[in-house]
This record gives sequence, C-alpha cells and structure tokens, in this order.
Amino acid sequence: MKVVVSIGGSVLAPDLDSPRVAAYADAVRTLVDDGCQVAAVVGGGGVAREYIGAARDLGANEIELDQLGIDVTRLNARLLIAALGDGVANAPATDYEEAGEVLRNGDVCVMGGVTPAQTTDAVSAAVAEYVGADLLVYATSVPGVYSADPNEDDDAEQYPELSAADLVDVIAGLEMNAGSSAPVDLLAAKIIQRAGTRTIVLDGTDPERVLDAVRYGEHEGTDVVPDGAGDQLTYWAE
Repeated sequence: MKVVVSIGGSVLAPDLDSPRVAAYADAVRTLVDDGCQVAAVVGGGGVAREYIGAARDLGANEIELDQLGIDVTRLNARLLIAALGDGVANAPATDYEEAGEVLRNGDVCVMGGVTPAQTTDAVSAAVAEYVGADLLVYATSVPGVYSADPNEDDDAEQYPELSAADLVDVIAGLEMNAGSSAPVDLLAAKIIQRAGTRTIVLDGTDPERVLDAVRYGEHEGTDVVPDGAGDQLTYWAE
C-alpha cells in the first residue's frame, strides 16, 4: 500500500516541539513496519508565515516570498528526516521524479514545497498522483472539510464524506469568501479529482489519528471518495 501523508507545518512543529516531530516519526515508522510505502509532505506553518510577513515588509516580490516559504517547508522536512533516522532519504526530495525514485528504492520519502505558486497541499496531491498512491491523508489543524470556516461560523457543517467533485465545489466556495480558511486548497482538490485519489482530511494534531485512518479506516474527519470507488475499503493495511 502506498500512502502519502500531508502534514501541516503547524501540526508537525507549531513551536519547534521536538517530541511532536518524534511522535510523527514513530507513526511513519509504524506504517512502514505494517508494509506501507510512505511519502510525507511537510508544510511551513506559522514559521513560514512569519518569514514571509517579514520579507514582504522588506519589499520581496511574490515569487521570492513563495521561495522563502518553500525553504521553510524543507527545513521542517529535515526535522522529520532527523527524527526518522534509518530507512529514509537523507534530504528532502525536491521534485516528483525524485520522490518516486526514493519510494522505488524502498525508502521513506520526505519533502516540502516544490515550486513557487504551489502549496504543499497541491504538492501532496501531485505526489500521490505521480506515485499512484492508494491513499492520501491530510493531517491538518481542523477535524475535516466544512461548509464554512468553523472558526468564523458556528453553523459550519462538517462533511463526513464527499465526492472529489463535491470537494472541488466546497473548496471553491470557501476560497471565494474573504477570510475563509479551507483545509485543502483548490488546486489540490482539482488534482485529487483528476487522479481519483482516495483522500482523508482529518485533525492531525495527534499522529495516532493518522495511524488509525491508514491502518483501519477509522477517523472522525472527511472521506473524499473517487467516482466508482464504491463503499468497500480494499486498501487498508492488514
């Protein structure tokens, strides 16, 4: 089973908390021990936003800001690589071909951003498509996909299940509302739809939730089910 885990920077290292990084490394090792091939894509989180804010004040252009954010995601990726130790490529993959090669060699692939104007949400979806992943898990700071920003709207409804097309529609609606926050961005949603990748969006602040989702299909987040996939979950690790 090939699984891609997208770990938000604010989930992995909200305060450069080494025990949290170590816990995620333990979760990845458990999946490997279960027989999974694992790629982990790490976001930049609050640290990236602070750097980008400072650089914007100093006059950096948008491409320079994107590149700075990519650099921070790769620093966070190196934290996870350090925690994983053996059995992982010793530097973040910098493109999709490199990520695929790492997995073909039997190692865990860890990476951050790839190119300006593309978030790690989209990178995760693209990696999943490139390697033919059975499952893509977004470990975010929110419990799933909602009809509105739950931090702003008390009436926001969580969706237990969505088709890929519905995910695109929901995320597009959220991104049209100024100030709304979506757990997955629109480009990522469109790649998921194109690739037909089975996807779970969940609260990843506890890495055990990711383990339960991958190993047993048990979670309290949102299932994104490709067209024609049916209800039978045939790809969970034994």
